[in-house]
Amino acid sequence: MRRSFLTMLALPALFVVVLVAMASIFIVDEREKALIMRLGRVVNVQEEPGLGFKMPFLDDVVKYDSRILGLPTQPLEVTPLDDRRLVVDAFARWRITDVVRFRQAVGTGGIEAALTRLDPIVNAAIREVLGSVPSTTVLSDDRTVLMNQIRDEARRNSAGLGVEVIDVRLTRTDLPEQNLNATYARMRAEREREAADEIARGGEAAQRVRAAADRTVVELTSEARKRAEVVRGEADAERNAIYAAAFGRDPEFFAFTRSMTSYERAIRGDNSSIVMQPDSEFFSYLKSDGAANASPVPPSPPIQTGDAGDAAAEDEELVIPTVTDREGNELGAAAGVRLTPMPESLTTPPEDGPAVIVPEPADGVEPPAQADQPEGN
Repeated sequence: MRRSFLTMLALPALFVVVLVAMASIFIVDEREKALIMRLGRVVNVQEEPGLGFKMPFLDDVVKYDSRILGLPTQPLEVTPLDDRRLVVDAFARWRITDVVRFRQAVGTGGIEAALTRLDPIVNAAIREVLGSVPSTTVLSDDRTVLMNQIRDEARRNSAGLGVEVIDVRLTRTDLPEQNLNATYARMRAEREREAADEIARGGEAAQRVRAAADRTVVELTSEARKRAEVVRGEADAERNAIYAAAFGRDPEFFAFTRSMTSYERAIRGDNSSIVMQPDSEFFSYLKSDGAANASPVPPSPPIQTGDAGDAAAEDEELVIPTVTDREGNELGAAAGVRLTPMPESLTTPPEDGPAVIVPEPADGVEPPAQADQPEGN
């Protein structure tokens, strides 16, 4: 009976021992840090992973995550140094370094209370650092220096919380929504202005080229017309010389030819009525052909014209004439136009027209006062 009684007492005692042992032992994970609290006061810190011991029923164990934690911030508006408002979105990485100070700073709120305390610290650091630089620096691709400054500022301000800010990153930096349309409109207007300037410069250059081409055309046309008039005048002078030489051989024949031309002009189908005296000098060659008064002169040496002159011109060497304008510039050089090669004798028009050789009149025959060009043949 005594043995049975001792056995009955040993079982409850063993149960109590096991319960006390379980209440005094706790496990710290490698991702955690633990505080041993006795009646609300920190009595021990367990930062190494493994088993830990505490006073059963008196001590409490509070565990905190020792890994790197994230802190997403809400988008906030900042005003850089050039007073250009920007919307900045960022996030921070932090971890607990001093669990005792962390407990004293956040109390029983834990991680959530720490996030509430860290958010304004990080936002203040962002505003302070970005407010000291112009917006072009904030919007640039390389913002590592700015992010390091924000991290250092947030780390100094959060040291009293027992945490360490490891990194701060700017994820988005943009203009406010109400300013985007105005900015896009300004950029569009700037591009349109540049395009208009380019179009205007192109039009100006085209107008200069067109004006130079028109001037060259006018100069070339004027020079060609001048040379044509010179050649035409020389030809007319040579023709008049031939006519004068031909008619000067027989003045009576010249008078007869002029009378025939006058008859042809005066007596037409639509105007055939003539009122004049029958014995008028106008009808003298209707009564007689004037052969009795003819006194032909021996022919003078012929003037070389026609095919012979052309053949001589063809034998000449072709050269490109050099013609300049009033300013001394070669015509067509600016526009890349070259004059047509021509015989050397025609490149420089003669200053004086060819002399007209009038044959000597026969004895007793007066030369005509003026050799007019006939209108007919």
